[in-house]
Amino acid sequence: MSKRPNFGGMGMGNMQNLIKQAKKMQKQMEQEQANLSTQEFVGKSADDLVIATFSGDRKLKDLKIDKEAIDPDDPDMLQDLVIDAVNKGINEVEQATQASMGKYTKGLM
Repeated sequence: MSKRPNFGGMGMGNMQNLIKQAKKMQKQMEQEQANLSTQEFVGKSADDLVIATFSGDRKLKDLKIDKEAIDPDDPDMLQDLVIDAVNKGINEVEQATQASMGKYTKGLM
């Protein structure tokens, strides 16, 4: 008599059900990611002198620099404003991604 593999107490029906649930969850995650990629997220520096706009898939779509931010004698200030706006925009995308996708990854890490 051949011995059946042991699936930790789960019958084949349970294993197939788990696979079905995993595929359903994967499809839902793909839909959430597609939805996120159509959204826009904005990061702004102090006084809104630099505004960075990102898509939900973390691509920089637009960068607006107010002429008041451009001081030829202080290029470091403009660099700091750009960095601030970009980092805030990326943070907005990450927060939205976590809020949307976190329900699927909760307990996996």
